Amino acid sequence: MDATARKIETAGPLARMAPHNVELERQLLGAILVNNETFYRVSDFLEATHFFVDAHRRVYEKISQLIRAGKTASPITLKTFFGADEQIADISVTQYLLRLAADSTTVINAEDHGRLIFDLALRRSLIHIGEDMVNVAFDSPIDTPPKSQIEDAERRLYELAETGRYEGGFQTFSEALTTAVDMAAAAYERAGGLSGLATGLSDLDRSMGGLQRSDLIILAGRPGMGKTSLATNIAYNVARNYKAMALQDGTVKAEDGGIVGFFSLEMSAEQLATRLLAEQSGVPSSLIRRGSIDAEQFERLAATAQEIQTLPLYIDQTGGLSIGQLAARARRLKRQRGLDLLVVDYLQLLQGSAKRSESRVQEITEITTGLKALAKELAVPVLALSQLSRQVESRDDKRPQLSDLRESGSIEQDADVVMFVFREEYYLKNKKPKEGSEEFFSWQNEMETVAGVAEVIIGKQRHGPTGTVLLQFDAEVTRFSNLAREVSLPDRLE
Repeated sequence: MDATARKIETAGPLARMAPHNVELERQLLGAILVNNETFYRVSDFLEATHFFVDAHRRVYEKISQLIRAGKTASPITLKTFFGADEQIADISVTQYLLRLAADSTTVINAEDHGRLIFDLALRRSLIHIGEDMVNVAFDSPIDTPPKSQIEDAERRLYELAETGRYEGGFQTFSEALTTAVDMAAAAYERAGGLSGLATGLSDLDRSMGGLQRSDLIILAGRPGMGKTSLATNIAYNVARNYKAMALQDGTVKAEDGGIVGFFSLEMSAEQLATRLLAEQSGVPSSLIRRGSIDAEQFERLAATAQEIQTLPLYIDQTGGLSIGQLAARARRLKRQRGLDLLVVDYLQLLQGSAKRSESRVQEITEITTGLKALAKELAVPVLALSQLSRQVESRDDKRPQLSDLRESGSIEQDADVVMFVFREEYYLKNKKPKEGSEEFFSWQNEMETVAGVAEVIIGKQRHGPTGTVLLQFDAEVTRFSNLAREVSLPDRLE
């Protein structure tokens, strides 16, 4: 065994050596020294810390520095970076480096060797985390709750899971083109002809083509406009339409609809469930909370509850989450249950990873950048709700604009789609003039025009047009639905 190899001591009478393969490391390092082009086959995912032997770590680090500086890494050029009297495995550095070159593997096998070294390093990291869990559990102070240890271990495991990936890098344009054609074919075959997830609101789907994978979609509005209601409507419709399809490799893919993760940072899970019950049963939530319902309404509630509880809709009601914690929980849901749509209500309630940011604008920038990166990583649309600044209220026309977004620079920049919810009825209702006056009749006519109508203003869309979509809004049960058009109504009976 190499003299520089390290041992992981385990509790008990026996000490086991950590998983490693010294010969594999020698062959890979030798291959790089013989042909520096080999380095680029492994440099995307392999780092010096992944080597088991300390000397090999140092050799790989020096090789990396030389090659990235545009210089040649060989046994002769490399030896100058070690001490003149330094030895590795009881022989001089020069002899050891020449021996590495003699033991080199072929360039063809280099990537496989690198991945095996990488995987062995992951296994060693798992062992370290497990040992730390045991030691902390034995020796933790009385005032340290076990829950904090669980959270720390979970954080470390998911950090390891995220660093433990070596896929990625460039792909040929033909591969990207094939993916685009497959997406178009799926949209052609799918009911409604959508390339993305159907929201259940046909006019909105027509404008957006559904919710697109890897998109960050911002849904913004002033309080009382119905942002959360629209988000819960969309989440419910996506979950309700979920149909799974088994693939040849044994994995499951959503054929229609999808599995939804809902981060409710403002409302509790019980409040969100009550709202969903009201929306789908048609029984106002105010009556549900007071218990002022009759037998027929109770039956409707029971039937709706039975339907909703079978849906693949998962709610996380934890408040004060950081963007890092949210990302870790979303990844966990994707691995354990699957995930096709992520909803965040709302992004101003998220925190950055740093305890103290220089400014809230920088913190929001980190959050929106993190949400966009998460959408791309998980390949799902992320629907994030956002508050608007109060400057909307100071204008005569209160329809929101992109500049009304709080800390709008990063939100507008990172988002693929920005939508605003606006209800003229909300503002007009508060301007009711004295009954019987001429202004009252004019106001009444306006109210009849806008009553129950909501506007979804698409202020930005990378892959489609901007514009306004009209929806029906039932304020009693906070439910959005398609707006009935005159052309689609049946002929009236005279």
